Amino acid sequence: MNQTARATWAQCKSEMLRTARNKRFVIFSVIMPIALFFIFTGTMNADATVDGTDWIPYYLMSMTAYGVIGASLTSFAPRIAKERAQGWIRLLRITPLPSGSYVLSKIVAQALINLVIIVLVFAVAGLSKGIDLSAAVWVESGLWIWLGGFAFMALATLVGSMRNADAVQVLSMILYLGMSVMGGLWVPTATFPQVMQNIAKWLPTYRVGQGAWNLVGGGHPDWAGFGILAAYALVFVIISSYIMKKQEAV
Repeated sequence: MNQTARATWAQCKSEMLRTARNKRFVIFSVIMPIALFFIFTGTMNADATVDGTDWIPYYLMSMTAYGVIGASLTSFAPRIAKERAQGWIRLLRITPLPSGSYVLSKIVAQALINLVIIVLVFAVAGLSKGIDLSAAVWVESGLWIWLGGFAFMALATLVGSMRNADAVQVLSMILYLGMSVMGGLWVPTATFPQVMQNIAKWLPTYRVGQGAWNLVGGGHPDWAGFGILAAYALVFVIISSYIMKKQEAV
């Protein structure tokens, strides 16, 4: 392993350790999704279905997606904003760590964190509720949610480009809760008025959940949904890159 790779991996481990120590991350990305899963699956009829999919595995996918999204918006975005406000990025420019390693370490660390959330929620829910899914469905649905998480990492980068770290925390929470509710992660969109259902289909939160819902229901992901998620990620990256370049120029 060369020096750049070692530096990148060291930065990556540091990012993961900082995230694990973040109380906001633990509450919103781990404890809350699991707690909501047990509350909603315990109070509703276990034999209920949503669009032909059993309620318990359906809601497991919803809460897993909810946890992954929360990891980006409630911890990743505020951390980026805080580091920018404290001048951390400017300081790194005078260190031997390449700027590309800094960015890569953040992406890799967050991706690994998202993977841990998926495995943890799947394991807790699967063991407690005896959810019977094939190994292929477990892997495919988890992979879909994991890939969908990159769109929210891009959104977190955009939100984190704001200079006011306190405002970032507020905006991140509004986006997190608002899009999760409107995207059908808390309550299925089938219970929404038709206008709200139409709006939900264009939200990235809905598209992350939809692919996993289809898989546990015996179907296949909607690749149009994957295209929408990819488009969101691309737009968020382009806008955040433009904003940061403008800020650096000033």
